Amino acid sequence: MTSEARAVQGLSKVAKVTVLFWVIKILSTATGEATSDYLVHKFNPYAVVFGGFFAFLGAMAIQFRASSYVPWVYWLAVLMVAVFGTMAADVVHIEFGVPYIVSTFVFAVVLAGVFGAWHRSERTLSIHSICTPRRELFYWAAVLATFAMGTAAGDLAAYTARLGFLSAGVFFAVMFALPGIAYRFLNLNAIFAFWFAYVMTRPLGASFADWMGKSRHAGGLGWGDGLVVFVLGALIVVLVGYLSVTGADRETAPAKGTRGVVETVGEETSG
Repeated sequence: MTSEARAVQGLSKVAKVTVLFWVIKILSTATGEATSDYLVHKFNPYAVVFGGFFAFLGAMAIQFRASSYVPWVYWLAVLMVAVFGTMAADVVHIEFGVPYIVSTFVFAVVLAGVFGAWHRSERTLSIHSICTPRRELFYWAAVLATFAMGTAAGDLAAYTARLGFLSAGVFFAVMFALPGIAYRFLNLNAIFAFWFAYVMTRPLGASFADWMGKSRHAGGLGWGDGLVVFVLGALIVVLVGYLSVTGADRETAPAKGTRGVVETVGEETSG
């Protein structure tokens, strides 16, 4: 299916937001954190970062070449963003000595800039309308910025604020749940609620990955990053396989005679 045909039908190239979407998203952030830490400490850090960058580019190329939403392609892209986004945020702090509070602020400004440019161009930030190449570019730019910002925010809470991995994880779990509660009971804007929760998945998953993988001396359970990567990666494979078979996370085309998201995008101001 061409991008033009997909746009007419209003079919999004990203996963439908379901409970499994959030489960796999959090697992991917945790896996990205553990994978980055394992590789950087096991091999040459510079080679690992360059390798992560090219793996990220490769996953993005596969995603953009796909003519429609494909579960394994989409989630591979998310996972590679998780790995490289973690590396990028860590490099800023470790190699350049930028404090976590500064990098968190800078990445937040970058994310705000992406959202601003996206909205000015497309008049919407809804993920239900990722059906043209330009919108897909904005979407993945926002995703990468959320991962970098979330990584810095998680480290800010765990290290600078000295909450520790478990306490930071609990804190971000609460922050992740709040927009959903506010959306359901207080009519919070759907798009704002989604992206706020999306940002929180990064430090949430990373905090619990660190808690499981890091040594007891560092405040973790001491399982090791390698084991965490293996277990969480296996869970992602199983869940993505389930979605591939059932199609439970695929958007459906609007009924004949109704308007698709592209036709109504000029009118869209909220979720």
